[in-house]
Amino acid sequence: MSTGMINYFKSDRSHGQRRTNHLEHREWSENMPKRAIIFLEGASNSPLYCEAARRLDIHPITISGNLESFDYLTQFGIEAIRVDNNDFDSLIRECIRLRSIYEIAGITSAQESVYAMVGQLCRYFDLPGPNARAVERCCDKSVQRQVLAEAGLRVPAYRMAADATEIKRSAAEIGLPVILKPAIGIGSSGVRLCRTLDEIAEHTIYLLSGKHKWQSSPMILVEEFAQGPQYNLEIMGDQVIAIGAANYAPPNFVCRGHLYPAPLNDEDCKRIADLSLSCLRALGLGWGPTNVELRWTNHGPTVIEVNPRLAGSPVPDMVQLAYGVDLITNHIRLVVGEELDLRERQSHAAGSRYLLPECDGTLDWIDGRRRAAALSGVAEVKLYVEPKTPIIMNGDSGDRIAHVVATSPSRARTEAILQDAVDLIDWSITPFPTLSGVD
Repeated sequence: MSTGMINYFKSDRSHGQRRTNHLEHREWSENMPKRAIIFLEGASNSPLYCEAARRLDIHPITISGNLESFDYLTQFGIEAIRVDNNDFDSLIRECIRLRSIYEIAGITSAQESVYAMVGQLCRYFDLPGPNARAVERCCDKSVQRQVLAEAGLRVPAYRMAADATEIKRSAAEIGLPVILKPAIGIGSSGVRLCRTLDEIAEHTIYLLSGKHKWQSSPMILVEEFAQGPQYNLEIMGDQVIAIGAANYAPPNFVCRGHLYPAPLNDEDCKRIADLSLSCLRALGLGWGPTNVELRWTNHGPTVIEVNPRLAGSPVPDMVQLAYGVDLITNHIRLVVGEELDLRERQSHAAGSRYLLPECDGTLDWIDGRRRAAALSGVAEVKLYVEPKTPIIMNGDSGDRIAHVVATSPSRARTEAILQDAVDLIDWSITPFPTLSGVD
C-alpha cells in the first residue's frame, strides 16, 4: 500500500507540475511579440505571399513608397507602411521600430527591383536572405550576359549600346533580326524584335525619347534573336522544381501561355536543368527562388535570362497544381528559417492562357468569366480590368486583361480545357476617337 501511495503522490505531483508548466508556457507565449514578416513593395504574387504568411501564423507587413498601387493591401487588411524602398537608412529605422513591436522573423519581396535591398537588410539584421551583390549582378542583363558568357554558358550574341549610333552598329555586327531591350527591367517592358533597320530606328526613338519609363540610366541590350521553343524553370535553392513550356510571342515577347510540365524527355530535362544550375553557380545565386528562361535553338539550349525570384502569378499556382509543391510557402519558410518541404506530391498537367486586347480604347464589357470558371478542370479565371477601363497597349505584360488556369491528368486534356474556357470569354472595346479629318 505504501508503494501505491508513493506512486500516487508521484503521479499527482507530476500532473500538477505539467499543469503548472503549461500555464507558465501559455502566459509566456501570450507575452511574446507576434511573429511578423516584412515584404518590400508588391508584385503579382504578393497577395499569395501574404496569404501564405498568415497560414503559417506570421503577420505580414508591407513596406512601400507607393502603397496606392496595391489594392490587395486594403482588400485583405494588410498592415502597410510608407517608406522609400531605395532609402536604406530609412528602411533600417523602420525595421528597428517594428522590432520593438513584433518578432521580425524575416524580410523578403516578390518584386525583383527591390530584392537586392532585401539582401542588404537581411545581412544588416542577421536574417536569412539572398546575396545582394549576386542579385544586382543578375538584375543587370548586360552584366548577367557577360558573367554567363565568361563561364562558357551559351547565351545569344549581344552588344551594349547607349545611343542610336551604337545601336545601329551593334545590329550590323550581330545581323538582323535583333532584339532591343532595356538592360534592366521586367515583364517585357521596352522589348521588341526588329527585323529591319526602320524598325530599329523606330524602337530606338521610343526607348530614348522619354516614352519608355527607365528603371535606371538608359542602356540598351542589342541581342541576337534566339529562335526555338522556350522553357522556363522554377528553382528553389539548388533544386529544380518545375520545367514548363512557355509561349512568348514576338515582336514584344509578352507571354501568352504556359504548360507544366514541358513536353520533354528525361534526357532533355536533365540537360536544361544542369545548364540552369550552372547559371546559378556562375552568378553566385543558389539561395531562395530563381526563374530561368531558355530557348532550344539549332545550337542547343540557350539562356535568355536568369531572374533572382519566382515567376509572377499564376506560375506558382500552376506549379502547385502540376507537382503539388507550394513554392511561395516554401520561400517564406526559408526566409523565416523553417524547414522546407519540396517533395513532389502529384503528377498532373497545368497550364495557362493570357488574354490580350486587340486595340487601344475603352472596354465596354467583358463577359464569360463565370461560364469559363464552371468548366471541369478550370482552376482560375481572373479578370484584370473592369468595364469602362481605358485600354492602352504598351507591348508588355501590363497589356493582359485576363488569364485562365486549368489542370488535368494530361497535357492534351489541359490544353483542350484552356481553349474551351478562352472561347467562352469575350469583350468589346470602343477605339479612342482619332484626329483624322480635324484641321
